[in-house]
This record gives sequence, C-alpha cells and structure tokens, in this order.
Amino acid sequence: MRWEGNRESENVEDRRGGGGGIGFGGKSVGLGTVVIALVASLFFGVDPVTVLNLLSGGSPQVAEVGRAPPADDRMAKFVSTVLADTEDTWTELFAAEGSRYDKPRLVLFSGATPTACGTGQSAMGPFYCPADQQIYIDLEFYQLMKERFRVSGEFAQAYVIAHEVGHHVQQLTGISERVQAARRRVPEAQANALSVRLELQADCFAGVWAYHANRARSILESGDVEAALNAASAIGDDALQRQSQGQVVPDSFTHGSSEQRVRWFRRGIESGKVGACNTFETDRL
Repeated sequence: MRWEGNRESENVEDRRGGGGGIGFGGKSVGLGTVVIALVASLFFGVDPVTVLNLLSGGSPQVAEVGRAPPADDRMAKFVSTVLADTEDTWTELFAAEGSRYDKPRLVLFSGATPTACGTGQSAMGPFYCPADQQIYIDLEFYQLMKERFRVSGEFAQAYVIAHEVGHHVQQLTGISERVQAARRRVPEAQANALSVRLELQADCFAGVWAYHANRARSILESGDVEAALNAASAIGDDALQRQSQGQVVPDSFTHGSSEQRVRWFRRGIESGKVGACNTFETDRL
C-alpha cells in the first residue's frame, strides 16, 4: 500500500503507556484544579467530580486524555495517514450529497481505556463507540492478525480502520440508531441478523473508501486487495467460531460469514457507490 508522504490526521489520540491526564467534557484539567476539587469535597461535602465539571466547563463524564503520537512511531503514523485518507474521501462523498462529514477521533490504547460506551478492552479488538464518535484500537491487534489469522499487509490493516470508520458513517446518517431501535423490538436471533447487516454494510463502506482513495491517490499496490479480502474472510463469524469452538452456529452470527464479508467489501471496492451498500434491502447477503 502506498501511504508514506500522504497527509496525516490530527484526530488521533495516543493513550498508550499512560501519561494522560483526566479529562472532563473533552478538556484536560491540571493538578491544581484537582486539588481544589478534593478540598471542596473534604470541607463542603461536594462531589469532586461535580467541582471538576464546573471548573472545566465540561460534562460530568470522566475520561482519560491522551496526547499526540510520537513523530517517529511508524505504526501510529500509518494509522494517522489512513484515517486522514478516510476523512478526505468521506468529506467529498458527503459534500456531493449536500451534507457535512464530521470527522471521528481515533484513540490508540493499550490493555484497557475508558470510553463513553464503557471500558474498552484490547480483547474486544478495534471498535467504534457511537456515544463519543470515537474509534478505539490497540495496535497489538495487528500482531494478532498475523499470528492468529495469518493475515498481513498494510492494506489489510487499513481495511480494519476503514471498517470502523464505516460505522461512524452509519452513525452520522442515522442508520445505526434505526438498527439499534429495531434490534430492541425483536428476539435475539433476529437482532443478531440485523447486526450482521450493519456489519456487512460497514465492510462495503470500507470498500467504497478504498475505491475512491485509489482513484484519487493511487494507494493500491499488487496484492493489496487480496490481502484485505483475506482479512475479511479470516474474521468472518463462521471462521472464528470454527476456530474457537469447533462448530458454527449461524443464528449467533453478529458480523457475517467469511463469504458474506468478502462479498460486501468487494461490492464496495468494485462499485465505489454508497448506494450499492444497502444490506438492509436485499434477500442475498
């Protein structure tokens, strides 16, 4: 994949290895402010979180605040560049429809990190939190892709980020909210089936990004598409279930089978059309 020298996103936060502060409403507060909050708590019986919230002008939610990734961190540089590429692509696609694309933030973390969706764990793999519109990834996942799934290649790694960005697009367009509302009204098997359609659409959106990014910036090299297809196949529900429990239970699928994930990513990258990704109005996934 050709990515070096391309624009890097400013919307990347590094929480790896600690060193971050405490944030309220997206703002970092200093040690002096924390001391004031503790004093208020001791003498006036006021919740220190409430005091910090008032002093920082933010919401009462506590969140870890990171920093910009080191300039010499090649992997962080890579994900920053991929994120920037998705920003450029989706900004243009939204503008073509008369809309504005609100860029998501990508958070690098190790082990665990607080999110607006609860504590994020490395074991969950990369994920998107709609409540704070942020993508979370422990970069060790890429090593897991190589060791457990036998998948390598930078474009396969980029596909992972583009898939999560696809969920952000679904959030901005109201698709996620409608699907989650529908899931609450149906039995578990049907709710899982709706989740599959949501995930497959995110795969297709990842393909749409790749189509437009390659046309605009020629990012693809020989073997890149095959690597991404291998990644999509390796993380299909059937492949993961077969590997972990020795049997496949289709009713429990939440992301789609290997064949389905490959099919929808391929549809996106071959058509480049958002309209081709309507997984909710098709009988054949």
